Amino acid sequence: MSSISVLTRRTGLLLAAGAAICATTGSRAAEEQIVTVHKDPNCDCCSGWVQHLQQAGFTVKTIETTDLKPVTTRLGVPNDLAACHTAQIGGYVIEGHVPAVALKRFLNDKPSAIGLAVPGMPVGSPGMEGGTAEPYDVVMFGPGGRRTYMRFVRDRAL
Repeated sequence: MSSISVLTRRTGLLLAAGAAICATTGSRAAEEQIVTVHKDPNCDCCSGWVQHLQQAGFTVKTIETTDLKPVTTRLGVPNDLAACHTAQIGGYVIEGHVPAVALKRFLNDKPSAIGLAVPGMPVGSPGMEGGTAEPYDVVMFGPGGRRTYMRFVRDRAL
């Protein structure tokens, strides 16, 4: 009988330890999927991009600021790629109106890069709807340089 209770206690301890590890890992993984967006509180296009991400299934936390320069500098965004909002997710930087489709692919690929950017404010990009949509590039940037990661019209990949 005592061997059964020792086995039961041992099993219980192992199960508890395993559950604690899973809970820690799970919460860390969930936290990495939160998109933290630094944006101007008065910018409608930034709010539109946040809504685009939420509709695509992302959880978004916004940090309101009227001065993005310190944020982009701290996160390593080149000046010519800077846009009207800057986001962070999973250790990456997302600058400007990057479509959720590109962001999901990027997070799945896990490339060696600082992040993605859509320079400027292309008409038709998520958050910039209205008017005649223009094609635009999503640029991957990092220590190895930069390259076009995907090309879009509106939120449709070309």
